[in-house]
Amino acid sequence: MQSAEIQGLLAFLRHAERLKTVTRTAWTSEGKRESTAEHTWRLCLFALSLRPWFPQLDFERVLSIATVHDLGEAISGDISAVDQVDGPAKLAQERHDLLHLLSPAPSATTSALVSLWEEYNSASTPEAKFVKAIDKLETILQHNQGSNPVDFDYAFNLPYGQQYTSHDPVLVQLRAILDADTASRADEKPPTSTS
Repeated sequence: MQSAEIQGLLAFLRHAERLKTVTRTAWTSEGKRESTAEHTWRLCLFALSLRPWFPQLDFERVLSIATVHDLGEAISGDISAVDQVDGPAKLAQERHDLLHLLSPAPSATTSALVSLWEEYNSASTPEAKFVKAIDKLETILQHNQGSNPVDFDYAFNLPYGQQYTSHDPVLVQLRAILDADTASRADEKPPTSTS
């Protein structure tokens, strides 16, 4: 690795640090907005925790895909799952942002990370499909665990990501538990003011 490549890699990593401050619309159990970096960390932990039930998957690839799946959010931020409109424009913007973020990185790094991001978005491999599924499940888990605003829309979780979580018995079982948690949270009555 040449000195210029090392400097470029460090510049990219410094820029990627922004993911620590990009907030999502999910709330932590302590009532703070969750960052994209926090979501990505727990997504990776979720993947590792499920490894014994998915021996057919390449977990180095799973963790690589999970690590980069939201990397472009360091530039334009997160779009709430409620507000997302999947399609060519959204993906084009995310790809543009990812390339901008990676611009100082060595070309081999850029090529590898963009390839992983594209694999995730096309769900073209079993590993990418798995990461897509647990990305949706982690989001629902956080929604159900969070100390959310009174008007939080728990009902949104019920259909969210169903197409990704219905192809494997373990994922179906996890989804059923999270859907029950969602229904329970949706049925909770907000506290009434006694003033």
